[in-house]
Amino acid sequence: MPGRNFLFIPGPTNVPQRVRNAMALEQEDMRAVDFPKFTLPLFEDLKKVFKTKTGRVFIFPSSGTGGWEAAVSNTLSPGDKVLMSHFGHFSWLWVDLCQRHGLNVQALEVPWGEGVPVEKYAEILKADKNKEIKGVFVCQNETATGVTSDVAAVRKALNDANHPALLFVDGVSSVASIDFRMDEWGVDLCVSGSQKGFMVPTGLGIVCVSQKALEARKTAKLPRTYFSFDDMMGANDNGFFPYTPNTIYLRGLRESVNMLMEEGLDNVFARHRRMATAVRKAVAAWGLKLVASDAKWYSDTVSAIYVPEGFDGNEMARHAYKFYNVALSISLGKIAGKAFRIGHLGDMNEMMILTPISAAEMAMHDMGIKVKLGSGVAAAQEYLCSTKQQVRAL
Repeated sequence: MPGRNFLFIPGPTNVPQRVRNAMALEQEDMRAVDFPKFTLPLFEDLKKVFKTKTGRVFIFPSSGTGGWEAAVSNTLSPGDKVLMSHFGHFSWLWVDLCQRHGLNVQALEVPWGEGVPVEKYAEILKADKNKEIKGVFVCQNETATGVTSDVAAVRKALNDANHPALLFVDGVSSVASIDFRMDEWGVDLCVSGSQKGFMVPTGLGIVCVSQKALEARKTAKLPRTYFSFDDMMGANDNGFFPYTPNTIYLRGLRESVNMLMEEGLDNVFARHRRMATAVRKAVAAWGLKLVASDAKWYSDTVSAIYVPEGFDGNEMARHAYKFYNVALSISLGKIAGKAFRIGHLGDMNEMMILTPISAAEMAMHDMGIKVKLGSGVAAAQEYLCSTKQQVRAL
């Protein structure tokens, strides 16, 4: 098919030309004497993205799942009790990982379309008089359902209970796209990945760790080798890595952080909110509903959209790919086939966000779903036109 494929899934995301240019270089010696001049400032600037002054950032050659494993294996021991909740495919996978590591997981099952049950967390933490819970887990953004949870509220629940448990956050599809405040929210471990808001190909697991969590590693007894914080620290302190790093991706990450800093994180978050709102305006114009059950749960990085009963959202997404060369995302798990997803994170602007809206309209029209062609596009255009002065001085 002539032309290019358009990518609008919740990760991997579009890689900007600047990042691709930064990665178009020869391989380099990761033990060269001048390598630390590149890596040490990168570590420090990544802390700004996580909004921490006291934390420490580790970069593993892995996906976000590797970051999950690093966070867990360096801070906990077999049999430790942890409090988790699952309300989508990816929050469940984190539960599964902790169970496989031999942790005593109290996993709260939440209806898909909602997020972390803060009130229930608060009750459980207050009732834990002996402070047996060692870790509290929050999936800040569940991409399977397009739901964002309130990390700050979970921190408040911990504080109100005067509870010392470590606070773990899955920020894979939120960091660098949705507001995240490591120090202010008292987060101990936050996991992210290169392929989402950082706009780099999949392959870097980025973990930000508090001083409290670094202390916890001294008594943690879960096995770790590849993901050892100790091994990383010993090498990172001097600007190197304990094994071969993905130097080309690190160069891309350097450029992506430059872009984030140039735009300003608050502007990045506002842009994501604006793109997400444009999609939500389109969904309303179609007469469809989001999987997120209430506005307080709406994600600014991905929208999961129910299709009418009797239709298959996954087939619709495949139809858009086959006939219109646009990659929308299928639905997973409990809602497989009942919905489709539009990813709207990373390198994204007005004209780009209109593309998946238009493609979804055409694909739904082809499949017999009663949506008026142009209705969602027009609603999104109206919103984007009316808000352009908020983000750009003409």
